[in-house]
Formats: sequence, structure tokens, C-alpha cells
Amino acid sequence: MAGRSLRTRLVFALVALLALVSIAIGGLTTVALRQFLIDRLDNQLAPAAVPWGDRPGRPAYSNARPGIPPGSPSGTVVADVVDGRVTAASTLTRSPSSQDRFPDEEPVPVGEVAALADLPVDAAPRTVDLGARGDYRAVARQQFRDGTVRVVALPLSGVQETVWWMVAAQAGVAALGLLIAGGAGALIVRATLRPLNRVAATATRVTELPLDRGEVALAVRVPAADTDPRTEVGQVGAALNRMLGHVADALAARQASETRVRQFVADASHELRTPLAAIRGYAEVARRGRDEVPADVAHALRRVESESTRMTSLVDDLLLLARLDSGRPLAVEPVDLSALVVDAVSDAHVAGPEHRWHLDLPEVVIRVPGDAARLHQVVANLLANARVHTPPGTAVTTTLTVDGGTALLTVADDGPGVPADLQPELFERFARGDSSRSRAHGSTGLGLAIVAAVVEAHHGTVTVDSRPGRTVFSVRLPNPTADA
Repeated sequence: MAGRSLRTRLVFALVALLALVSIAIGGLTTVALRQFLIDRLDNQLAPAAVPWGDRPGRPAYSNARPGIPPGSPSGTVVADVVDGRVTAASTLTRSPSSQDRFPDEEPVPVGEVAALADLPVDAAPRTVDLGARGDYRAVARQQFRDGTVRVVALPLSGVQETVWWMVAAQAGVAALGLLIAGGAGALIVRATLRPLNRVAATATRVTELPLDRGEVALAVRVPAADTDPRTEVGQVGAALNRMLGHVADALAARQASETRVRQFVADASHELRTPLAAIRGYAEVARRGRDEVPADVAHALRRVESESTRMTSLVDDLLLLARLDSGRPLAVEPVDLSALVVDAVSDAHVAGPEHRWHLDLPEVVIRVPGDAARLHQVVANLLANARVHTPPGTAVTTTLTVDGGTALLTVADDGPGVPADLQPELFERFARGDSSRSRAHGSTGLGLAIVAAVVEAHHGTVTVDSRPGRTVFSVRLPNPTADA
């Protein structure tokens, strides 16, 4: 029953238990009935167990044949045994009445009843198998002066017929009872497990909530009727409610912490832009002033300028992510995605001439509603990611098509690929792989996070499929239009 529902297992166990009880009761009843009927046959054999000479008015060991006891059933066999061999045998052709002293008898071939010669004399009645005639209950007594042993055997066919009828009746009643019990048990178990089903439904609804990010309103709870501590299901429901309460508190605390961090990042990013611009400006002025500066000072100023530019880019990225996290809406206008991709690939070709850049565009112009500057940043980041994290000579192909109800933009390269353990967190902030994805080229680890955030803000999706020699980033944007 592994893999079956609890309801099925309970009903099966109930029916199996009732079946075992029915078999036990039926078996005991059948055995008792059979023994009772055999005892009745033994009582009928009692008159045959009394020596003929000991009966009133009869001399001991008379040569007169006593005949068959009155009331014996049809098929009763009487045989004479001499020296361990049946010499004569007869059977009743009809059941005699109490007035018949010598009922009608019919001779029986001695070979058919030869087994009667093996009966011990003057012993208790025994069961004898007479082959085609069936089983008999027989008794042997020394009854005649010449040493002849008289054997009287009563058929067990009536007993067996009654027993088999009883077995059939019990089987029918048990089968009907099991069907009724199974149906009623299924209804009872279903009604009993209904609270457990409601608890499971509550747990299922919780699992469908996006608990990994954003603000979560965890208002789902098990109904009060299913939290009775006096029942097992109620204990589970109450425990689940307590757990959900703790989870809701933890999520609220996490959301509050994330909100404070995002607000700090946004404020810090905004405040850092002005001093960074001033640092970069003063460094440039000092380096290009009228007075000649020493070479080492000029080099230091160039480094200050370069790092301030890099830090400004990082601050701008952080500020953009903070604004997207806060749900600030983007500009929505028709964006010529085809022209945007052409410009981004041209810029990538200038930035990375050592790579082989390919462009595959349809003959129609594809437009999507959105923010042109942010969508350009999406394409530029994907191309920069391919340029920075693949060796020179790598082919990078950008494709734009309409697939169903979405515009599909793919950036594929034949580089070494993304490590499998990094792919699940590739779009997280500051995600980095091995040494091939290092800071050597000024990567901040925010490029793909910005791609994911901007695409999500446009109600689209971004995925990655990577293996050694083939990496494909796929961006889907909704509601495209195509013009000739």
C-alpha cells in the first residue's frame, strides 16, 4: 500500500480486519457444525455398537442377522467381515421408518467396501473413505457365534453437503458485509479526514506564496474548527498556525530590514554621486593644469579619475536597483527593439573587437512598450557579460524574434559556459563564479541583477541555459508589435 492515500489505507485495513474476523468466525462455526453433525451420526451408530446377543429377548452370539438400525439414512452400508476380509455387504435403498424391522437392502460388491475390513473391532466410530461412495462413519462389532464381525457405516455425504452449504452461505454473507462495510467505511473515513484535508489545503496555499522575496502578507491560517487540541488533527492544525505566525513575524522582520537597507542604499547612492563627480573633476583639472606635475603624480591622478568613474558606475547601478526595488514605475512608450539591439551590438563591437559579433534580426520592426533607456541597458549588460566572461575569438550571436505573444531576445556565445552550481544564483546581486569571472575587467557583479530587475519591471522573464561551448540568455517581453 506504499504510495496510497491515508484514506485508502484506512479503508483497506478496516476491510482486511473484517475479512479476517469473518474467516475466523466462519471457520470456527463450520468446524463446530461439522463436529455436531458427526456426533449425531455417532449417536445413530450407537444401536449397532450393542452386541446382538445382549439385546432384550436375544441369545448371546445368535446366528440371526440383526439388519440395519431403524432410522438409518439411505446409503447406509452393512458388511460382514471374516478373518479380516469383507465377505458380504449390502446398502439401504431407502431410509427405513421406525416400524421397519428389516428395511430394503441391496447387495454391494465387496471390493467397493474392502476398506471396512481394516476397522478395529469394538472401537469408537471412525471415518472411512470408500472411494467412489465417499466418506462414511463406521463401527465394527463382534456380533455372531461363528466369529463374523458386523460393520455398520453411515454416509457422511449429508454432513458434507450441509457443511458446504454453510460455507457458501457464510462466504456470501461475508462478501456482502465486506462490501457494505467498505462503502460505509470509505464514507466515514472521508468525513473523519475532512479536517486533515483542510489543514493540508492550508499548507498547500502557503507553499504557493512567494516567500523568498518582497513583502508577504501571510494571512493564511487553519480554521479555528480544525485546531481543537483534544484531537490529533486539531493539534496538527494548531501547531501549523503557530508555525505560520512565527514565519509571518520573521518575514515581516526581514521585509523591514530589507526596506531599511534599500532605503540606505538609495540614500547613500544618491548622496555619493555629488562627491564622486567632484573628485573626478578635481583630479582631471589637476592632471590637465598649466603647471607640469611629476609623472608619478599624474599617474596617481589618472588612477583616481578611473576609480571614481568606476565607483560612479557602481553607485548608479545600486541607485537603479534601489529604485526598482521600491516599485518606482518606469517610463512606458513604444520602443523600437530592433534599432535598440543594432545600437547595442555596434557598441559591443567597438568595446570588444577581439570577439566575433553576429546579429540576426527579422525583416519586420519589433516594438514593445517600455523604457527605452532601461531596455538598452538590458541588452548592453548581456553583451558586456558575454564579452567580459569569454575568451577572445568567441562568437556572440544576438537574435530577436516574435515568439507567440512575446518578443524573444537571445544572446548566445560559444564560450566555456557558466558553472552549474552558479546558474541558480546567476541573477542575484554580486554573484560571482570562479576566477574566469573576476574583477579583472571591472565587473561589479550587478549587471545580470539589473537585467533581471528591469525585465521583471517590464513584466517579462529572463532565463539562462548554459553548458560548455554554448550559453544562451533569453529575454521575453510581453505585448510586442511587428511593422514592415
